[in-house]
Amino acid sequence: MSKLNINSLQAINGRGAVTNPQNRFDHIDYIPYEEDLIESEMPPVNAATEYFRDHTKSLISYNSSPDIPFDAGINPYRGCEHGCVYCFARPNHEYLGLSAGLDFETKIFVKEDAAKILRKELSAKKWQPQPIAMSGVTDPYQPIERRLGITRSCLEVLAEFRNPVGIVTKNHLVTRDIDLLKELAQYNAAAVMISLTSLDPHLISVMEPRTSRPHLRLDAIRQLADAGIPVGVMTAPIVPGLNDYEIPAMIEAAAAAGAQYSAFVMLRLPYGLKDIFSNWLEEHFPDRKEKVLNRLRDIRGGKLNQNEFKERMRGNGIFAEHIKAMHQAACRKAGINGYRRKLSAANFCRPSERQLCLF
Repeated sequence: MSKLNINSLQAINGRGAVTNPQNRFDHIDYIPYEEDLIESEMPPVNAATEYFRDHTKSLISYNSSPDIPFDAGINPYRGCEHGCVYCFARPNHEYLGLSAGLDFETKIFVKEDAAKILRKELSAKKWQPQPIAMSGVTDPYQPIERRLGITRSCLEVLAEFRNPVGIVTKNHLVTRDIDLLKELAQYNAAAVMISLTSLDPHLISVMEPRTSRPHLRLDAIRQLADAGIPVGVMTAPIVPGLNDYEIPAMIEAAAAAGAQYSAFVMLRLPYGLKDIFSNWLEEHFPDRKEKVLNRLRDIRGGKLNQNEFKERMRGNGIFAEHIKAMHQAACRKAGINGYRRKLSAANFCRPSERQLCLF
Protein backbone atom coordinates (compact mmCIF):
# COMPACT_ATOMS: atom_id res chain seq x y z
CA MET A 1 0.00 0.00 0.00
CA SER A 2 0.98 3.65 -0.18
CA LYS A 3 3.99 4.67 1.89
CA LEU A 4 3.85 8.30 0.85
CA ASN A 5 3.63 10.08 4.19
CA ILE A 6 4.64 13.57 3.16
CA ASN A 7 2.53 15.95 5.21
CA SER A 8 2.46 18.81 2.70
CA LEU A 9 1.43 18.21 -0.89
CA GLN A 10 -0.07 20.50 -3.47
CA ALA A 11 -3.77 20.15 -4.16
CA ILE A 12 -4.50 17.51 -6.80
CA ASN A 13 -7.31 18.26 -9.21
CA GLY A 14 -10.31 16.07 -8.41
CA ARG A 15 -9.08 15.14 -4.93
CA GLY A 16 -10.15 16.52 -1.57
CA ALA A 17 -7.22 15.85 0.76
CA VAL A 18 -4.01 17.74 0.07
CA THR A 19 -2.00 15.47 2.39
CA ASN A 20 -1.45 11.78 2.99
CA PRO A 21 -0.45 11.74 6.66
CA GLN A 22 1.08 8.87 8.56
CA ASN A 23 -1.25 6.15 9.80
CA ARG A 24 -1.74 6.76 13.51
CA PHE A 25 -0.93 3.13 14.26
CA ASP A 26 2.43 3.22 12.47
CA HIS A 27 5.54 3.62 14.60
CA ILE A 28 7.87 4.45 11.71
CA ASP A 29 7.35 7.37 9.38
CA TYR A 30 9.27 8.70 6.38
CA ILE A 31 10.22 12.34 6.91
CA PRO A 32 12.19 13.70 3.93
CA TYR A 33 15.15 16.05 4.33
CA GLU A 34 14.47 19.62 3.33
CA GLU A 35 16.67 19.34 0.24
CA ASP A 36 14.62 16.32 -0.88
CA LEU A 37 11.45 18.37 -1.05
CA ILE A 38 12.31 20.18 -4.23
CA GLU A 39 9.72 19.30 -6.81
CA SER A 40 12.04 17.31 -9.08
CA GLU A 41 13.03 14.93 -6.30
CA MET A 42 9.72 14.42 -4.50
CA PRO A 43 8.26 10.92 -4.69
CA PRO A 44 5.54 10.76 -7.34
CA VAL A 45 2.00 11.04 -6.02
CA ASN A 46 -0.27 8.27 -7.26
CA ALA A 47 -3.67 9.94 -7.46
CA ALA A 48 -5.30 7.25 -9.60
CA THR A 49 -8.13 5.32 -7.98
CA GLU A 50 -7.41 1.69 -7.13
CA TYR A 51 -10.03 -0.90 -6.24
CA PHE A 52 -9.55 -3.91 -3.97
CA ARG A 53 -11.79 -6.91 -3.34
CA ASP A 54 -13.17 -6.93 0.19
CA HIS A 55 -13.83 -10.55 1.17
CA THR A 56 -15.95 -9.72 4.19
CA LYS A 57 -18.04 -12.56 5.64
CA SER A 58 -20.75 -10.33 7.12
CA LEU A 59 -22.44 -7.18 5.91
CA ILE A 60 -24.86 -5.81 8.51
CA SER A 61 -23.06 -3.88 11.21
CA TYR A 62 -24.55 -2.61 14.44
CA ASN A 63 -24.02 0.40 16.66
CA SER A 64 -25.31 1.39 20.08
CA SER A 65 -24.52 5.11 19.90
CA PRO A 66 -27.40 7.12 21.43
CA ASP A 67 -26.98 9.98 18.95
CA ILE A 68 -27.21 7.88 15.78
CA PRO A 69 -30.80 7.27 14.58
CA PHE A 70 -30.28 3.68 13.45
CA ASP A 71 -29.01 0.45 14.97
CA ALA A 72 -28.15 -1.51 11.82
CA GLY A 73 -26.31 -0.43 8.70
CA ILE A 74 -24.63 -1.77 5.59
CA ASN A 75 -21.69 -0.33 3.66
CA PRO A 76 -21.06 -1.76 0.17
CA TYR A 77 -17.73 0.07 0.01
CA ARG A 78 -14.88 1.07 2.29
CA GLY A 79 -13.19 4.30 1.33
CA CYS A 80 -14.96 6.84 -0.85
CA GLU A 81 -13.90 8.39 -4.13
CA HIS A 82 -16.12 11.41 -3.53
CA GLY A 83 -13.12 12.81 -1.67
CA CYS A 84 -15.02 14.96 0.84
CA VAL A 85 -12.16 16.50 2.80
CA TYR A 86 -14.13 16.63 6.07
CA CYS A 87 -15.41 13.02 6.04
CA PHE A 88 -15.48 11.60 9.57
CA ALA A 89 -14.96 8.10 8.09
CA ARG A 90 -11.45 8.87 6.85
CA PRO A 91 -9.70 7.57 10.02
CA ASN A 92 -11.35 4.17 9.45
CA HIS A 93 -8.89 3.58 6.61
CA GLU A 94 -6.10 3.53 9.17
CA TYR A 95 -7.41 0.17 10.43
CA LEU A 96 -6.53 -1.13 6.97
CA GLY A 97 -2.94 0.07 7.28
CA LEU A 98 -3.57 3.10 5.07
CA SER A 99 -3.70 6.86 5.45
CA ALA A 100 -6.80 8.88 6.22
CA GLY A 101 -5.68 11.36 3.56
CA LEU A 102 -5.39 10.61 -0.14
CA ASP A 103 -5.44 6.85 0.48
CA PHE A 104 -9.05 7.10 1.72
CA GLU A 105 -10.27 8.47 -1.60
CA THR A 106 -7.94 6.58 -3.94
CA LYS A 107 -7.95 3.07 -2.45
CA ILE A 108 -11.51 1.76 -2.44
CA PHE A 109 -12.48 -1.64 -1.03
CA VAL A 110 -15.39 -3.26 -2.83
CA LYS A 111 -17.73 -5.83 -1.28
CA GLU A 112 -18.58 -7.76 -4.43
CA ASP A 113 -20.66 -10.37 -2.57
CA ALA A 114 -22.64 -7.80 -0.56
CA ALA A 115 -26.07 -8.77 -1.94
CA LYS A 116 -25.43 -12.49 -1.46
CA ILE A 117 -24.34 -11.94 2.15
CA LEU A 118 -27.27 -9.61 2.83
CA ARG A 119 -29.80 -12.18 1.57
CA LYS A 120 -28.26 -14.79 3.86
CA GLU A 121 -28.38 -12.46 6.89
CA LEU A 122 -31.98 -11.36 6.30
CA SER A 123 -33.03 -15.00 5.81
CA ALA A 124 -31.62 -16.01 9.18
CA LYS A 125 -34.19 -16.51 11.93
CA LYS A 126 -32.10 -14.40 14.30
CA TRP A 127 -32.60 -11.31 12.15
CA GLN A 128 -35.00 -8.93 13.83
CA PRO A 129 -36.65 -6.86 11.06
CA GLN A 130 -35.64 -3.22 11.47
CA PRO A 131 -34.59 -0.24 9.35
CA ILE A 132 -31.14 -0.53 7.80
CA ALA A 133 -29.04 2.54 7.07
CA MET A 134 -27.20 2.62 3.76
CA SER A 135 -24.52 3.74 4.23
CA GLY A 136 -23.59 4.72 7.75
CA VAL A 137 -19.97 5.34 6.79
CA THR A 138 -19.22 5.87 3.09
CA ASP A 139 -21.55 6.95 0.28
CA PRO A 140 -23.32 3.99 -1.37
CA TYR A 141 -23.54 5.93 -4.63
CA GLN A 142 -19.91 6.91 -5.11
CA PRO A 143 -18.69 6.91 -8.75
CA ILE A 144 -17.76 3.21 -9.05
CA GLU A 145 -21.35 2.23 -8.17
CA ARG A 146 -22.43 3.32 -11.65
CA ARG A 147 -20.39 0.45 -13.09
CA LEU A 148 -20.59 -2.20 -10.36
CA GLY A 149 -24.19 -1.78 -9.16
CA ILE A 150 -23.50 -3.29 -5.72
CA THR A 151 -25.79 -0.83 -3.94
CA ARG A 152 -28.56 -1.59 -6.40
CA SER A 153 -28.16 -5.32 -5.89
CA CYS A 154 -28.51 -4.78 -2.13
CA LEU A 155 -31.65 -2.71 -2.69
CA GLU A 156 -33.08 -5.54 -4.78
CA VAL A 157 -32.64 -7.86 -1.80
CA LEU A 158 -34.17 -5.34 0.61
CA ALA A 159 -37.17 -4.91 -1.71
CA GLU A 160 -37.54 -8.68 -1.95
CA PHE A 161 -37.73 -8.89 1.85
CA ARG A 162 -39.58 -5.58 2.24
CA ASN A 163 -36.99 -4.58 4.80
CA PRO A 164 -36.92 -0.82 5.40
CA VAL A 165 -33.89 1.18 4.33
CA GLY A 166 -32.77 4.75 4.86
CA ILE A 167 -30.22 6.21 2.45
CA VAL A 168 -27.96 9.23 2.81
CA THR A 169 -26.15 10.27 -0.36
CA LYS A 170 -24.84 13.28 -2.25
CA ASN A 171 -24.90 11.62 -5.65
CA HIS A 172 -27.56 12.05 -8.33
CA LEU A 173 -27.06 8.35 -9.17
CA VAL A 174 -29.64 7.50 -6.49
CA THR A 175 -32.31 8.38 -9.07
CA ARG A 176 -31.29 5.28 -11.04
CA ASP A 177 -32.90 3.17 -8.31
CA ILE A 178 -36.20 5.01 -8.05
CA ASP A 179 -38.04 1.87 -9.18
CA LEU A 180 -36.83 -0.13 -6.16
CA LEU A 181 -37.20 2.75 -3.71
CA LYS A 182 -40.73 3.38 -4.94
CA GLU A 183 -41.58 -0.28 -4.39
CA LEU A 184 -40.28 -0.12 -0.82
CA ALA A 185 -42.00 3.23 -0.18
CA GLN A 186 -45.36 1.54 -0.73
CA TYR A 187 -44.72 -0.23 2.59
CA ASN A 188 -43.30 2.86 4.33
CA ALA A 189 -39.95 1.12 4.03
CA ALA A 190 -37.77 3.65 2.21
CA ALA A 191 -36.54 7.18 2.77
CA VAL A 192 -33.68 9.16 1.26
CA MET A 193 -31.67 12.04 2.64
CA ILE A 194 -29.81 14.08 0.04
CA SER A 195 -26.72 15.65 1.57
CA LEU A 196 -26.39 19.30 0.54
CA THR A 197 -23.35 21.11 1.89
CA SER A 198 -23.43 24.25 -0.23
CA LEU A 199 -25.09 25.85 -3.23
CA ASP A 200 -21.72 27.24 -4.34
CA PRO A 201 -20.27 25.05 -7.14
CA HIS A 202 -16.74 26.32 -6.47
CA LEU A 203 -16.83 25.38 -2.79
CA ILE A 204 -18.22 21.95 -3.69
CA SER A 205 -15.53 21.42 -6.33
CA VAL A 206 -12.73 21.72 -3.77
CA MET A 207 -14.47 20.41 -0.66
CA GLU A 208 -16.35 17.47 -2.25
CA PRO A 209 -14.60 17.16 -5.63
CA ARG A 210 -16.22 14.02 -7.06
CA THR A 211 -19.76 14.48 -5.83
CA SER A 212 -22.77 15.64 -7.81
CA ARG A 213 -23.01 19.42 -8.12
CA PRO A 214 -25.72 21.26 -6.14
CA HIS A 215 -28.21 21.58 -9.02
CA LEU A 216 -28.04 17.82 -9.60
CA ARG A 217 -28.69 17.08 -5.93
CA LEU A 218 -31.73 19.34 -6.02
CA ASP A 219 -32.87 17.51 -9.15
CA ALA A 220 -32.48 14.20 -7.29
CA ILE A 221 -34.74 15.54 -4.53
CA ARG A 222 -37.26 16.58 -7.16
CA GLN A 223 -37.28 13.20 -8.90
CA LEU A 224 -37.57 11.25 -5.66
CA ALA A 225 -40.39 13.44 -4.40
CA ASP A 226 -42.26 13.19 -7.71
CA ALA A 227 -42.02 9.39 -7.44
CA GLY A 228 -43.63 9.45 -4.00
CA ILE A 229 -40.46 8.49 -2.15
CA PRO A 230 -40.00 10.29 1.19
CA VAL A 231 -37.00 12.57 0.76
CA GLY A 232 -35.27 15.07 2.98
CA VAL A 233 -32.20 17.26 2.95
CA MET A 234 -29.15 16.78 5.16
CA THR A 235 -27.31 20.09 5.45
CA ALA A 236 -24.12 18.52 6.69
CA PRO A 237 -21.60 19.08 7.78
CA ILE A 238 -22.05 22.64 8.87
CA VAL A 239 -18.64 24.33 8.91
CA PRO A 240 -18.91 27.48 11.01
CA GLY A 241 -17.34 30.39 9.18
CA LEU A 242 -17.49 28.62 5.81
CA ASN A 243 -20.97 27.38 4.89
CA ASP A 244 -23.17 28.10 7.92
CA TYR A 245 -24.60 31.27 6.36
CA GLU A 246 -26.02 29.14 3.52
CA ILE A 247 -28.38 27.13 5.77
CA PRO A 248 -31.54 29.18 4.96
CA ALA A 249 -30.85 29.18 1.21
CA MET A 250 -30.10 25.44 1.13
CA ILE A 251 -33.27 24.53 3.00
CA GLU A 252 -35.36 26.88 0.89
CA ALA A 253 -34.00 25.37 -2.33
CA ALA A 254 -34.42 21.80 -1.07
CA ALA A 255 -37.99 22.43 0.09
CA ALA A 256 -38.86 23.99 -3.28
CA ALA A 257 -37.55 20.82 -4.92
CA GLY A 258 -39.77 18.63 -2.72
CA ALA A 259 -37.79 17.88 0.45
CA GLN A 260 -40.15 17.06 3.30
CA TYR A 261 -37.76 17.30 6.24
CA SER A 262 -34.28 18.43 7.14
CA ALA A 263 -31.44 17.66 9.52
CA PHE A 264 -27.94 19.00 10.11
CA VAL A 265 -24.72 17.82 11.71
CA MET A 266 -21.85 20.01 12.87
CA LEU A 267 -18.41 19.34 11.44
CA ARG A 268 -16.56 16.57 13.27
CA LEU A 269 -12.77 16.19 13.11
CA PRO A 270 -11.76 12.94 14.86
CA TYR A 271 -8.12 11.82 15.09
CA GLY A 272 -5.90 12.95 12.19
CA LEU A 273 -8.81 14.57 10.36
CA LYS A 274 -8.01 17.78 12.25
CA ASP A 275 -4.71 18.15 10.41
CA ILE A 276 -6.14 17.03 7.06
CA PHE A 277 -8.86 19.65 7.26
CA SER A 278 -6.52 22.37 8.53
CA ASN A 279 -4.12 21.73 5.64
CA TRP A 280 -7.02 21.88 3.21
CA LEU A 281 -8.09 25.25 4.59
CA GLU A 282 -4.54 26.53 4.23
CA GLU A 283 -4.49 25.43 0.59
CA HIS A 284 -7.92 26.65 -0.50
CA PHE A 285 -9.11 29.26 2.01
CA PRO A 286 -6.05 30.67 3.80
CA ASP A 287 -7.88 33.93 4.52
CA ARG A 288 -10.63 32.08 6.40
CA LYS A 289 -8.55 29.37 8.04
CA GLU A 290 -8.15 30.91 11.49
CA LYS A 291 -11.75 32.10 11.59
CA VAL A 292 -13.07 28.62 10.81
CA LEU A 293 -10.75 26.87 13.28
CA ASN A 294 -11.48 29.38 16.03
CA ARG A 295 -15.24 28.99 15.51
CA LEU A 296 -14.79 25.23 15.76
CA ARG A 297 -12.89 25.63 19.01
CA ASP A 298 -15.68 27.88 20.31
CA ILE A 299 -18.29 25.17 19.77
CA ARG A 300 -16.01 22.29 20.81
CA GLY A 301 -14.98 23.43 24.28
CA GLY A 302 -11.69 24.92 23.13
CA LYS A 303 -10.72 21.89 21.04
CA LEU A 304 -11.23 21.00 17.38
CA ASN A 305 -13.22 17.88 18.19
CA GLN A 306 -15.53 16.45 20.84
CA ASN A 307 -16.23 12.73 21.17
CA GLU A 308 -19.01 12.95 23.75
CA PHE A 309 -22.30 11.51 22.49
CA LYS A 310 -24.83 14.07 21.24
CA GLU A 311 -22.46 16.98 21.80
CA ARG A 312 -20.27 15.71 18.94
CA MET A 313 -23.15 16.19 16.50
CA ARG A 314 -24.16 19.70 17.59
CA GLY A 315 -21.49 21.34 19.72
CA ASN A 316 -22.07 23.89 22.47
CA GLY A 317 -21.92 27.61 22.98
CA ILE A 318 -23.30 30.70 21.31
CA PHE A 319 -22.27 29.79 17.76
CA ALA A 320 -23.72 26.28 18.07
CA GLU A 321 -26.99 27.70 19.40
CA HIS A 322 -27.07 30.25 16.60
CA ILE A 323 -26.69 27.54 13.94
CA LYS A 324 -29.39 25.41 15.56
CA ALA A 325 -31.78 28.37 15.71
CA MET A 326 -30.99 29.29 12.08
CA HIS A 327 -31.80 25.73 10.96
CA GLN A 328 -35.07 25.65 12.91
CA ALA A 329 -36.15 29.04 11.58
CA ALA A 330 -35.31 28.04 8.01
CA CYS A 331 -37.36 24.84 8.34
CA ARG A 332 -40.36 26.78 9.68
CA LYS A 333 -40.14 29.31 6.89
CA ALA A 334 -39.87 26.57 4.25
CA GLY A 335 -42.75 24.63 5.83
CA ILE A 336 -40.83 21.41 6.40
CA ASN A 337 -40.05 19.28 9.44
CA GLY A 338 -36.75 19.30 11.26
CA TYR A 339 -36.65 15.57 11.87
CA ARG A 340 -36.21 12.29 10.01
CA ARG A 341 -39.01 10.10 8.76
CA LYS A 342 -39.73 6.94 10.75
CA LEU A 343 -39.78 3.74 8.74
CA SER A 344 -41.77 0.57 9.37
CA ALA A 345 -40.71 -3.08 9.30
CA ALA A 346 -44.31 -4.28 9.67
CA ASN A 347 -44.38 -5.71 6.13
CA PHE A 348 -41.08 -7.58 6.32
CA CYS A 349 -41.42 -11.05 4.84
CA ARG A 350 -38.86 -13.68 3.96
CA PRO A 351 -39.41 -14.98 0.42
CA SER A 352 -39.54 -18.54 1.79
CA GLU A 353 -42.53 -17.50 3.88
CA ARG A 354 -44.31 -15.47 1.20
CA GLN A 355 -47.49 -17.57 1.29
CA LEU A 356 -47.76 -17.16 5.06
CA CYS A 357 -47.25 -13.40 4.68
CA LEU A 358 -50.47 -13.22 2.66
CA PHE A 359 -52.37 -14.08 5.81
